[in-house]
Amino acid sequence: MANSKQARKRARQAEKRRVLKSSQRSMVRTYIKHVIKAINTGDHAKSMEAFHAMQPVIDRIADKDVLSKKKAARLKSRLNKRIKALAA
Repeated sequence: MANSKQARKRARQAEKRRVLKSSQRSMVRTYIKHVIKAINTGDHAKSMEAFHAMQPVIDRIADKDVLSKKKAARLKSRLNKRIKALAA
């Protein structure tokens, strides 16, 4: 339990940030699932459409430090690689 006024405020701020970031992480996971689902159907056009919808969301979340920029790049790269394999 936080004892000082400053520590209580930091605890409140941390809790607000935790709730916000968890919902943002959940949204990113949902977009990723949409892309994976489209890849599994084997439809290249649908996969690209889902990927293009996901890309700015992941970038925005990475800018807010919910995901690290490197993890965001890794996710985009791996999904794009799978989509390119569908076209071949």
